[in-house]
Amino acid sequence: MKRSDKRLINLLELTPAQRVPWETAENGGVVVLVPKFRNVLVVKWLVPHLKYPNVRVKLDTMGSFVWKQCDGRTTVAEIADRMNAEFGDSATAAHDRIRTFLLTLEKSDLVNLYDNATSVQQR
Repeated sequence: MKRSDKRLINLLELTPAQRVPWETAENGGVVVLVPKFRNVLVVKWLVPHLKYPNVRVKLDTMGSFVWKQCDGRTTVAEIADRMNAEFGDSATAAHDRIRTFLLTLEKSDLVNLYDNATSVQQR
């Protein structure tokens, strides 16, 4: 999604897709593997010599749930409905929480947010 289009598109209609690898932690949560470097030259020459080329970001229970739903087929509205069904009262203000979380992930280039028209063409 282009930055200038954010004001024109309803977030609930977008489809998030993960851009980075992840692992399941011992407690069942998600650990997102964020690359330390994205510059092509640094990745080519420095990263192969690093013991840990990724930063491990541990997500809480609700963040892990949302991350697992970001499969490129499920819309944000469906994720919010599933979150309300899964967590009940503890997921109060699910739409605001998901909005903040997904926009942060998108700004950090960890997920892509597609609208339904372009999601099929770009994948």
